[in-house]
Amino acid sequence: MLRLFVFFSKPATYRRVLSLRSSLSSGPALANPFQITSLAAPRFLTPSKSHRYEKTRGAGGSRCLPIADLCSLISGLYLTPLECAVPRVSPVSRLECAVTKTGLRKSFRMRSCKKKWGGGGRFWLTRLAPVASLLLPLLPAGFAQQRAPEPSGGPRIEVVESSEDLHETLQDKPALTFGATRTPNLTITVNDAVKYQQIDGFGASLTDSSAWLIWNKLTEAQRKEAMQMLFSPTKGIGLSILRQPMGASDFALSAYSYDDLPPGQPFGASDPDLKLFSIEHDRAYILPLLHEALALNPNLKIFASPWSPPGWMKTSGSMIQGALLPSAYPAFAKYFVRFVKEYEAAGVPIYAITMQNEPKFIPNDYPGMIFTAPELKEVLANYVGPAFRDAKLKTKILVFDHNWDLIEYPLEVLSDPKAAAFAAGTATHCYGGSVTAQNELHDRFPDKDIWMTECSGGDWQTGKILPQQVRLVIGATRNWAKSVVLWNLALDQDHKPFLGGCTTCRGIITVNHAAQPSKIEPTVDYTALAHASKFVAPGAYRIESNSFGEGSLEDVAFRNPDGSLVLIVLNTTGGNATFNIGWAGKYANYKLPAASVATFRWHP
Repeated sequence: MLRLFVFFSKPATYRRVLSLRSSLSSGPALANPFQITSLAAPRFLTPSKSHRYEKTRGAGGSRCLPIADLCSLISGLYLTPLECAVPRVSPVSRLECAVTKTGLRKSFRMRSCKKKWGGGGRFWLTRLAPVASLLLPLLPAGFAQQRAPEPSGGPRIEVVESSEDLHETLQDKPALTFGATRTPNLTITVNDAVKYQQIDGFGASLTDSSAWLIWNKLTEAQRKEAMQMLFSPTKGIGLSILRQPMGASDFALSAYSYDDLPPGQPFGASDPDLKLFSIEHDRAYILPLLHEALALNPNLKIFASPWSPPGWMKTSGSMIQGALLPSAYPAFAKYFVRFVKEYEAAGVPIYAITMQNEPKFIPNDYPGMIFTAPELKEVLANYVGPAFRDAKLKTKILVFDHNWDLIEYPLEVLSDPKAAAFAAGTATHCYGGSVTAQNELHDRFPDKDIWMTECSGGDWQTGKILPQQVRLVIGATRNWAKSVVLWNLALDQDHKPFLGGCTTCRGIITVNHAAQPSKIEPTVDYTALAHASKFVAPGAYRIESNSFGEGSLEDVAFRNPDGSLVLIVLNTTGGNATFNIGWAGKYANYKLPAASVATFRWHP
């Protein structure tokens, strides 16, 4: 191991350092990396638990001090900017500690010491005393509590990159720093003084199919591994939204609702008082997995949407096809209130609901329902909205939950003052139209938020898939979405189980139970979501950044609740792209391979 030491040629100076150190109150380990064992024998230092310094005796009565500790001492100065970096050094190298505010800049040449005391090669600073004598009188009494300084070029920029061509997924790259030099390349300028919508998060849907696979086709150890990969903010990708079907969707093992009549009932039979209401189906494996997800990520928000209400509420008498009977409007409102209350009683609070998934589409082979904009206005304004109000539910109600090219639907609903009073905003899907339709919604109703709640990937996609999925994340959030939610959290190697509809959809992970034992295989969607979900925390704000659009550099930027800044950049130029990141009048330079994505994060 390479160790760096400061050599105090004057014992008096060293004693002064020790005297200062002995007067410090205990502080963070980084700011106080050692303790003095005895002032009577000050050459012996006891390292703190988080530091691996050895007790060291200097030669000829001189004293040795770890260089990292000297930098910790200097970092306590109330001077900015301040640099005291310990680089990787060769036998003849330079360490520079600079205090630019005072104009003080000293550079010391190191020379190699003989391998006399064991361990790895050691280096000594031989001309420290002049700097020590200048800096020590400036040290304030409480300097040990000060935050370690950033390098003189500015904050350290973490970089994580993924490349389909290079078969790299979430690879850590060497950190960058900001400096004064701006190269003659495109510049993405991040301005954290300008903020837009607040972000709720990124996620997928724990459909009946997804939950059944994770619960039944993985061992307990594998299940915990998969859930950690998906939901842990520290050990996984920190997904923070789950959109739950209320009953069966096209990805379920059977068609069911929470108020199904017993078999053999005549057409027209009903349960208007919801005496048969039950969430028992979900207790088998959906609710247990939701509990595990919430334990891993307490910031997780749960959305809920029905593909169909119970069949007895509909003109078809079935969960397949049909429309909502006007006579069932009161029971329909009660159905939502019961669901929200019973899920909350089961330990799963519901953040938001939509009243119908894809209300303008009527599938033939799985649950669905036509629900026109006039009908939804009526039911929201006079039934569901008042029912939520009277039950004092905090759950948000979102309208629409369908494609961008059908945006006239939410425009009509939100133009009705009575209905709009109960609506928090609009939910959108990606399967038709352009994401820029969300701008129309925002411009017309700036007080109503937008959530992108479904967009599945699948075998129909051709070409490079990673850029397509990352473009969705960038485009949705640049166009006012508070969330980016894909579709199934997990499917198997054959895109199953499904009731009907999509037979080639892709999950965030694949549970490959054809292998023995089963394998957990993250898909390209896992990688695309991770570039946002792992770095952009719930409660972050999108901030200003310029983007060059498809065929060039595409990007979006955020400011996290802890103040850190995140920039996601996608290279669709067709070749390697070198560019500048501009922030606060400084620049960092990066080269991003073709069809690759990088996430940059730094703390101002």
